[in-house]
Amino acid sequence: MPIFDTAACASLMEALTALSISAAAAIRTAAENREVRHKADGSPVTPADEAADAVIRDGLLRLAPGLPIISEEHAPHPAPLGKDDGYFLVDPLDGTREFVAGRDEYTVNIALMQGGAPILGIITAPAFGLIWRGIVGSGAERIAFAGEQISPPRPIHSRQNPQGKLVILASRSHLEPRTRAYLDRFPQAEVMQCGSSIKFCRLAEGAADLYPRLAPTHDWDIAAGHGILRAAGGDMRAPDGSPVIYGSTELLVPAFIASAGPFMA
Repeated sequence: MPIFDTAACASLMEALTALSISAAAAIRTAAENREVRHKADGSPVTPADEAADAVIRDGLLRLAPGLPIISEEHAPHPAPLGKDDGYFLVDPLDGTREFVAGRDEYTVNIALMQGGAPILGIITAPAFGLIWRGIVGSGAERIAFAGEQISPPRPIHSRQNPQGKLVILASRSHLEPRTRAYLDRFPQAEVMQCGSSIKFCRLAEGAADLYPRLAPTHDWDIAAGHGILRAAGGDMRAPDGSPVIYGSTELLVPAFIASAGPFMA
């Protein structure tokens, strides 16, 4: 497997960004067909999910032949990779429930994994015309786009020392009892509910302080956001402070707490 350093990630970044924009266009084209099916685990899938997945997989196979791809729509069971292997981790349409409901909070997520953690992340929000991206150790940035035209990148940073009220992000579709109990520990905080991986982007750009999820979530749901957040100066860990572990047989992360500044258990 190839070893990706900062320079190698930077050489891939523009092509991966363009690929995410192509996936966003595929979602918009397929959006007229609102047929919803449910997979074996009960999660919804639409023609837009599948169209974006096809675009991304084709592009990644051209950009990095031989590098494994794990996608929500093509997840191997069991996961065949060792913790030190490099691979792409993709959610072609994160926030399918939001998408089906007609909300704008859905994203295209692409992460490059190495050593059991994301080293590069790209999140594209088609309805907002925004892209957040980052390389761990090299910084994060935000870009606006319209069609294939993109704005100059603007560096972003997570806020390390919040002034005033703590802002905590919570899932709109997956707010379960354990996470609710965690939120209750911060009665003075402002809680903002939001769909998809945009929550990580809000942390990375300095608009919020915490994002807890104390229930299992799939690797592809969080890897790109994790990479962008780390690149922007934030952190994400298991609730006990240990590293988040990717690549389990089920491709599930049991729980995590993402923070803009130093880790807050």
